[in-house]
Amino acid sequence: MEDQRHQEGAAARPGGEQATAPDPTLTEGAAPQLTVFVCAACGAALTGPLKRLPAVPEAPCHAWWEAEEMGPSPATVPSGCYAIETEPYGPPLVVAETPGPVMPRHGTRYNIDGQPLVSRGPRGNIVMNPDDARGLTTRHASAACCGATPEGGPNQLCACGTLVATLCSDCCLPYELHLSPDHVRALPSPSPGSGPAA
Repeated sequence: MEDQRHQEGAAARPGGEQATAPDPTLTEGAAPQLTVFVCAACGAALTGPLKRLPAVPEAPCHAWWEAEEMGPSPATVPSGCYAIETEPYGPPLVVAETPGPVMPRHGTRYNIDGQPLVSRGPRGNIVMNPDDARGLTTRHASAACCGATPEGGPNQLCACGTLVATLCSDCCLPYELHLSPDHVRALPSPSPGSGPAA
């Protein structure tokens, strides 16, 4: 059902800018810092203003096998927010010493020889609600029964043709969009109501 093709996407960005900056550290009484993510290649906005969460939430429990209509699970990350994935995500999948989740918020996965697999993909992905993305089109590198899976690597194209993200949207998997920190830049956005004083 799923394509195990590996797709490299770790090209360094010019300028050395970190997609995870700015850090939304709060000072007492201050509003949270909001961030807009843009394509590192062309500068197109890929999101609206998003607030950083301290960690990626647990994926909501979803009995997909009992759903009346097939479709994505409830989103892992609330709308208007993002979080940084600290664990490896996506391809390549390599044989693990012991069974366990193949990647965060996913179940176990085995190869054709019955050996457990684990992700050795990149760390530091920006995890967000797929419904908050702007201007992306899907290129299914790894498709399943009713959505995309991350095993084939990045599958979301910016309008300029750059692969910038990986969508996970199959019914039995967490509903998430992972922006590649090597292909997007983070820009500060004013907090609502923080415009110039009248």
